Amino acid sequence: MATKESVKERTRHRIDEPRQYNVIMHNDDFTTMEFVVWVLVDIFHKDEATANALMMDVHKKGQAVVGKYPYDIAATKVDAALKRARDAGYPFRMTIEPAV
Repeated sequence: MATKESVKERTRHRIDEPRQYNVIMHNDDFTTMEFVVWVLVDIFHKDEATANALMMDVHKKGQAVVGKYPYDIAATKVDAALKRARDAGYPFRMTIEPAV
């Protein structure tokens, strides 16, 4: 009588985390502080206090990192913010760069 033996192979799959990108908000002399806070709360899901602190960083330092996301999410958030700015008539500017 012959017996069948089964062999189980273990394979390990390594899943890499997606590369992260910083979303940077830049200061200008025309976009209102209220609009910037609204964008940070509505699109970037910051609480009111954090949004105000980030807005002041942008205002005082000229720019600030407002979030770190995988590229697709960063690009989607920036596109949504820039569309709202265009619709409101603001020259608002944001950029995306690889996080270190």
